Amino acid sequence: MDFIPRNLWLIPALPLAAAGIGSLVGPGRRREAGILAVGAMAIAALLSLGALLWTLEAGHSGEPAYVHNVPWFEAGSLAISAGWILDPLSASMLLMITSVGTLIVLFSTGYMAHDERAHRFFTFLSFFAAAMLGLVMSNSLLLLFVCWELVGVASYLLIGFWFTRPAAAAAARKAFLTTRIGDLGLLLGMLWLSAETGTLLFFDAGRGCLESSALAGLSGMMTTTGLPVSAAIALLLLCGAVGKSGQVPLHVWLPDAMEGPTPVSALIHAATMVAAGVFLMARVFPLAALGGADGLPAVPQVALTWVGAITALFGALTAVAQYDIKRILAYSTVSQLGFMMMGLGAGGPAVGMMHLLTHAGFKALLFLGAGSVIHGCHHEQDIRNLGGLRTRMRVTYATYAVGMMALSGVPVFFSGFWSKDAILHALELRPGSHLPFLIALVTAGITAFYMTRQVIYVFAGAPRSPEAASAHESPPVMTLPLVVLAVTTVLLSMLVTPFAPVLERYLLSLLGKGALTGHAAWGILFLSGIVSLSGIALGAWVYRRVPAGRASDPDPLQGRFPRLFGVLERRFSVDEFYAATVVRWTHLA
Repeated sequence: MDFIPRNLWLIPALPLAAAGIGSLVGPGRRREAGILAVGAMAIAALLSLGALLWTLEAGHSGEPAYVHNVPWFEAGSLAISAGWILDPLSASMLLMITSVGTLIVLFSTGYMAHDERAHRFFTFLSFFAAAMLGLVMSNSLLLLFVCWELVGVASYLLIGFWFTRPAAAAAARKAFLTTRIGDLGLLLGMLWLSAETGTLLFFDAGRGCLESSALAGLSGMMTTTGLPVSAAIALLLLCGAVGKSGQVPLHVWLPDAMEGPTPVSALIHAATMVAAGVFLMARVFPLAALGGADGLPAVPQVALTWVGAITALFGALTAVAQYDIKRILAYSTVSQLGFMMMGLGAGGPAVGMMHLLTHAGFKALLFLGAGSVIHGCHHEQDIRNLGGLRTRMRVTYATYAVGMMALSGVPVFFSGFWSKDAILHALELRPGSHLPFLIALVTAGITAFYMTRQVIYVFAGAPRSPEAASAHESPPVMTLPLVVLAVTTVLLSMLVTPFAPVLERYLLSLLGKGALTGHAAWGILFLSGIVSLSGIALGAWVYRRVPAGRASDPDPLQGRFPRLFGVLERRFSVDEFYAATVVRWTHLA
């Protein structure tokens, strides 16, 4: 019965072994390398499913279902241990990463079929997945940090996979260097936590840094500025999460990450790297929530909420004025990560993680759908040069529409509506300012608007370029993952409704402290549904003439609000500001 928790290490070991073997495969073995990567991920997904079922049967409350620690290394009197943890948080992440990852790798076998270096690509994918799986099952902040940095290395290799393209090479460097800025805060927070608690193990028979004895010791300690030590440490850890999960102001690397092959974008934006920051804050939430008094949230919770609110609105506004099909989705990811951070800050781990898990499915669907469009339209990515694909790529269109409606929050039948609604409800109940709630509501409407814009540009009307006119549906190896993800997006909605909150209750079983225990009110359900449908209706009205237009026609919003559209199209000139300040100063040094 305990085979799976005792051998949980097999889950990351399988893709790691596939990466090792794949590194020895030559260019002529692209098909074999793909089969190896898919097989390793599929077996890991089955083991992850078994791990989740084990946590359901264990039925523990308040403590992890299973913890296994082993000595790692010794240096003089210093003894460092590491290990793994199996609880609803780790089990749900393991299953999400491996299941979505399996579909992405399967899609890649078709998308990268003619790339001469595809064997290397599958090696990097497997290595990336292994590092992320090790991260989410770690019971040590030090081991988590090691895997965290390996994820950064793997992302560098994947984003810059087409390194002969200057834009791809620059994007890889940008991602690697920008996330290192946040990682410095994470490292400092980790060292401070170790100094105060004497351990970096999360759980260790009552002696872990997230257990009651360590938290009690931290609760009365203050810095010289009057800030609780626990809050200061949590804010440093948040710096790492801000970098990894693309939060403002360290978001600039994430939209450029789409320079890699589309399956990389799907893996980074949906199932792995960007989820790491949200996962980290969910894991250390007992530390972040320490110090709240008189019903008010602790300082780190307030920071989580406001960082998320600013990021959500920024990403949504920027997506409105982009033309690259993947860049629109990239800024959408930035925005949705902001929603997850707001959920963590206002409602606790169960609320934030619920949106992370639902978002992983439909965002992977959207990115793979974009990859199918790019593949079918001979690598054309500018939505102004597309159009008319509804009849030429029927499967891609139908599945993409499901992802669009889930992201837009269309009521009832799509998982994104329910998980977003839980965040809105948590923000409404949050003590203090209601401005984050209003920002989230406005952002939800903008999301529906820009996704409607994208779908009209890509799929409606007649083709606006020779590439779109000669478009063809992708092969079954690419459309099958789309269908599976679309069906999953609909079925998952049954597990996240407030009437049968299966997923929320599962996450609450071990993450109940500080988490949202109530269900979404009817008023929020109605209001969020109206906002989403209004955003879709407004987008359809504004862009109603695009299907009959030409590729050279200006965007309807650009014609009405040229200055505002220009600001959004230039992404608020954040990159230019960094280039003129931080980057320039490094050159002077």
